[in-house]
Amino acid sequence: MIEGRHKKAAFVAVVGRPSVGKSTLVNHICGEKVAIVSAVPQTTRNAIRGIVNREQGQLVFVDTPGRHHSEKKFNKKLMEVSGRAVDESDIILYVLDASRAPGPEEAEVAALLVPHAEKTIAAVNKMDMKGADYAGLREFIGQQLPGIGDDRCFQISAKNNEGIEALLAALYALAPEGDPFYGEEYYTDQEVEFRITEIIREQAIKRLRQELPHALYVEVADSEFTAVEEHSSSRQPKLWVRAFIVVERESQKGMVVGKGGEMIKAIRLAALKDLREIFDWKIELDLRVKTGKDWRHNDNTLRRIIK
Repeated sequence: MIEGRHKKAAFVAVVGRPSVGKSTLVNHICGEKVAIVSAVPQTTRNAIRGIVNREQGQLVFVDTPGRHHSEKKFNKKLMEVSGRAVDESDIILYVLDASRAPGPEEAEVAALLVPHAEKTIAAVNKMDMKGADYAGLREFIGQQLPGIGDDRCFQISAKNNEGIEALLAALYALAPEGDPFYGEEYYTDQEVEFRITEIIREQAIKRLRQELPHALYVEVADSEFTAVEEHSSSRQPKLWVRAFIVVERESQKGMVVGKGGEMIKAIRLAALKDLREIFDWKIELDLRVKTGKDWRHNDNTLRRIIK
């Protein structure tokens, strides 16, 4: 307990349009790679939790899919994820892009937050970019969410880690008192298998974003964890994983494999590099490709991979 005060504890839903920098912001705030990042809109498909423990208490950031209006089943499922996070969180962190003028899509996001204005803080991101227009977005916020005053609007650059401390101070000030939800050793509550699939998907998206931006997902088919044995010469536990990159059509498999297997090899090696930085284990990855015909229209698949 802090002298004279109780500690704070809150869930913070991070909401905004696609590609405003929500995942980059969560990663910087948490100081660890919690959410995957790419130039492809709506890379985030699930509610990703990143945990911050400070003297003031604990904030659990819930990174959500970018809100984009579409009647497609896949997109509606993503919107369910972010809508649920908005309703269930103690605080909403509304992230806007200073380099993009607000339009109908931004107005839809703001309209979603009107009933929750009293628990919303706005962060205008990408202030480092040429043409960044904070004044224009501040005027938009004032019109759409008049309950949010200057004390709850912040100029930040998630990429350059600027303005983050003032933003965090405001979030802690708004957070209710309470006991922490997680132990201090946690910076995310993601399961190992989920983190593996996300890292592989990130590396695949980076290399295939022109051909397959949303037409793939990753699943772990099998894994085996070997602990360090007492008399073993190995100093590291070992994790062996067989995973599949799943595409929608047979014709797409060749794009993922690449000429002579070069593409899938590059994805595997890049994913391994990231995984070995995250986990203190020796990791072996068997990566393959298969087809899940029209998976984006399959309710069972969508329920399994979007949560």
